[in-house]
Amino acid sequence: MKKNWLLLLFCGCFLISQAQQKYTLSGTITDAASNETLIGVSLLFPEISDGVVTNSYGFYSITLPQGTYTVEVRYLGYSTVSKTFTLNQDIRENFELLEVLESLDEVIIEEKVERVRIRKPQMSVNALTAETIKDIPVVLGEADVIKAILLLPGVTSAGEGASGFNVRGGAADQNLILLDEATIFNSSHLFGFFSVFNPDAIKDLKLYKGGIPARYGGRVSSVLDIYQKEGNSKKFKVNGGIGAVSSRLLVEGPIVKDKAAFLLGGRASYAHLFLPLFNIDNSAYFYDLNTKINYNINDNNSLYLSGYFGRDLFSVQESFKNVYGNAVGNLRWNHIFSDKLFSNASLIYSDYYYGLDLDFVGFEWNSGISNINVKYDLTHYLNDKLKIYSGINNLYYTFNPGRIKPNGPDSGIVEEQLTKKYANEFAAYVDIEQKLSKNFTIEYGLRYSNFIRLGQDEINEYRDNLAVTFDPTLLIYQSADPIDVNRNGKRSDNLATFNYFEPRVAGSYAFNDDSSIKGSYTRLVQYLHLLSNTSSPTPLDIWTPSGPFVKPQQLDQYALGYFKNFSFRESEYTIESEVFFKDIKGRIDYIDGAQLIANNAIEQVILQGEGRAYGLEFLLRKNEGKLKGFLAYTLSKSEQRTPGRNENELGINRGKWYNTPYDKTHDISINASYEISKKWKLGSNFLFQTGQPTNFPIGQFEFQGIITPIYGPRNKQRLPSYHRLDLSATLTPQKNKNRKWQSEWVFSMYNIYNRRNAASINFRQNENTGANEAVRTSIFGIIPSVTYNFKF
Repeated sequence: MKKNWLLLLFCGCFLISQAQQKYTLSGTITDAASNETLIGVSLLFPEISDGVVTNSYGFYSITLPQGTYTVEVRYLGYSTVSKTFTLNQDIRENFELLEVLESLDEVIIEEKVERVRIRKPQMSVNALTAETIKDIPVVLGEADVIKAILLLPGVTSAGEGASGFNVRGGAADQNLILLDEATIFNSSHLFGFFSVFNPDAIKDLKLYKGGIPARYGGRVSSVLDIYQKEGNSKKFKVNGGIGAVSSRLLVEGPIVKDKAAFLLGGRASYAHLFLPLFNIDNSAYFYDLNTKINYNINDNNSLYLSGYFGRDLFSVQESFKNVYGNAVGNLRWNHIFSDKLFSNASLIYSDYYYGLDLDFVGFEWNSGISNINVKYDLTHYLNDKLKIYSGINNLYYTFNPGRIKPNGPDSGIVEEQLTKKYANEFAAYVDIEQKLSKNFTIEYGLRYSNFIRLGQDEINEYRDNLAVTFDPTLLIYQSADPIDVNRNGKRSDNLATFNYFEPRVAGSYAFNDDSSIKGSYTRLVQYLHLLSNTSSPTPLDIWTPSGPFVKPQQLDQYALGYFKNFSFRESEYTIESEVFFKDIKGRIDYIDGAQLIANNAIEQVILQGEGRAYGLEFLLRKNEGKLKGFLAYTLSKSEQRTPGRNENELGINRGKWYNTPYDKTHDISINASYEISKKWKLGSNFLFQTGQPTNFPIGQFEFQGIITPIYGPRNKQRLPSYHRLDLSATLTPQKNKNRKWQSEWVFSMYNIYNRRNAASINFRQNENTGANEAVRTSIFGIIPSVTYNFKF
């Protein structure tokens, strides 16, 4: 009898183990026409209301109990693939997706939200895929990634013609911008009129505003992660466009069919060529180059070599010449250890150069920043409920704050190199995504960062280690005089070391397949600071590392959101709403009268305080039908303060909170596109923003015939509110449908009602009457443009 019980127990355990046996389905998803890997493809399993999304390299893996499943592979712009599997062993299955329509490659602000995304813990993220954004009218007719993300909630700019962007009340230098994992230090061409990203070369974009995964670090506001296309390994293709002020061309094709491919893309502006016709000696133009080579060694190994090089040139006659730009490169190796373990190793170089030639003064000036980054990442798909991301990376920085040298034998300038700075930043992270139940999923992680400010040729020493002093008589801050200069520094010296743990956690609770609430907490640390006393970064701004006198910036961000998919009149809609609060410590500020350019002791004009930003974001999207679009609204506040370092100091602005230059109380964006017919499509967007904070004189005094204005508290006044309406029409000739050569015409009208938005307001005395007057400076009025796009 006892033996029978043992036999029954053994059989029961065997059956239970069999019932619980699990197997893994994994593989890579590519474009059937080009063999390009696809990022963010959804694989849905209706039987279990679960799914998985491909990673940044097109790889997926999911572990499920033994059984028969139907998988639906969905991706915006591609036909859905459905396939049934009997999962009784580990299966490697690669999918090739076909585009629904052969259309010109574009960049779009629209991502169809699959139901599985409702259950994902990731929040505060906007994805832009390479599909449809030329519907969005932009200045001078050039499709532009940065201008596109400015339509999203929580994202603003300093105004027309301004470089960079601001996210949730953060400064432009607090955004980490990555192109194929390489850091881009300046994202703009022609002082902000264009971005450095060629829309034809872009494969995928994601903007992280909060809930930032632990694999990212080094900035305290946002992450813009951009991947270039890999190149078509099946056939040779060309596409491009001819615009009013610039043109672009992209060529891609196989090196070894189905195994290796190349991509080569370039852009250039040419408006300067017409200036001599109007007797204008000035010049302003840009050019850039995107390259990529990939080689699929076998099913488990792939190599990628990518690069970007861009330059801007601005000159005034022959007396002033300005050259600046980025150069980056990345050698990457993807390796699949098993159906559950994926790795990525990268060797990355980033460089930003700024050069200035002042012939009328007789000198040349150049500065820049560069880094070398070695990183290794692992993705471990443990089972259907647990996924682990981990990795390490190390960046070595070189900072050139400036070198001046004579540009001719008659120059009276003495050559001088400002003290170069060096630093090393190491980070290790682990990020875990865990499904606790059918409705509750969390993602939690920890990042450890170590920053070492390395030695330099010379460094100042100050009394009490204070590079800025406070004068109690005049009630002002002043630069301290060094008591000594250490000129015996070596590169191997350690001037300062910082260590931080940066926890991250995010959670999602799904009420059903159509609605959920999400929350997140993020801690970030930033070791680099951009020295700029303008509201928008300029090419002349200098990056400086944390060290003995400048501490890192630290951020704690909290966010809570509600997300819902719903249908109305046979159309699908999405609502995304979030509230957020950001607390920042170590935000740099400048003493009054600070001189930042060519300052070899920048610590003498810097103080550090704190910042805060909070607000509400709302996004309503219509995802289907002939009429598509979205409404975005942000209500927010962004402030900072720098109190006195002790009870005897007043602090900056008397230690009171004041508006940051990028505080925008109200921000509204409306975008819509309407497909009239197969030939014609209309696009429009409307923007409204509260005016930018600034300082106007509140009084004046006269001394010996000189009138001097008096200013009140910092950023107390504002420029007038900003708003404009843009329209576009796209014509796609139908006769091209069965031809290899395909084309389209894009007609756009920027600022259609000719609103003269103020870039600045300056005050002066009228030369004739002597009366005070305010002068508004505007960048753009109404601008029509025509662009011809093609591909074959």
